Amino acid sequence: MIPRKLRSFNQSLLVIAVAMTGPAWAVSLSTIESAQPLPDGALRTAALASTDGWTAGSGLLVPMMAAEMQANPSATLDARADDGGGQPAVGKPLTDIAFVRVATENGRREVNAAREALPQLKAPELKRIAETLVSDHNSANARLAQMAETKQWPVPPPSAPSAPPSGSASGDFDARWTADMIAGHERSVALYRAQAAGGEDKDLRKYARETLPAIEQHLAQLKSLQK
Repeated sequence: MIPRKLRSFNQSLLVIAVAMTGPAWAVSLSTIESAQPLPDGALRTAALASTDGWTAGSGLLVPMMAAEMQANPSATLDARADDGGGQPAVGKPLTDIAFVRVATENGRREVNAAREALPQLKAPELKRIAETLVSDHNSANARLAQMAETKQWPVPPPSAPSAPPSGSASGDFDARWTADMIAGHERSVALYRAQAAGGEDKDLRKYARETLPAIEQHLAQLKSLQK
């Protein structure tokens, strides 16, 4: 038979233990009761993550990150596909060697198209723009070729002149040539903007930055005369 004093002491210890653990237990219980149920997708993600050695908390971050990316599209990389002609997406520069190739080919194409169109263009304003294109792009091409030679980058060989725009024998030659030049300059602007912003070689980035304003000016002038 347990002495009365010992029973009283044991009861006191029990009361103290309940008093110490009771609030923590109550807080934990209230937290569980107030928590919102997780979506089925999050539970599946957590279950899969735990099989790979992740903690449940790490697994639950996956759907949270996906939701954040959907709510903040600017956090994702702008990576539109190219147009099928080897042109880069806006915001995604080519390698330095690839930029030299594409920029050289584009520049030569625009020089040839402008030079061949001069005898056929009727609008005096378009003739002046064509002359400007020949001069500016020849200078830019020469500067790029010199830089490529210094850095021992390959430069594509000259290609055969492109055919004049269809309709050259009719009265819509000016309109067709202007539309072709606008399309070509839009591709060049995207190419040079990407390289100026994120190219690897600092000299090539500088070249792109310094050449871009002239190409943008050509594009603006062509658009202002488009009918």
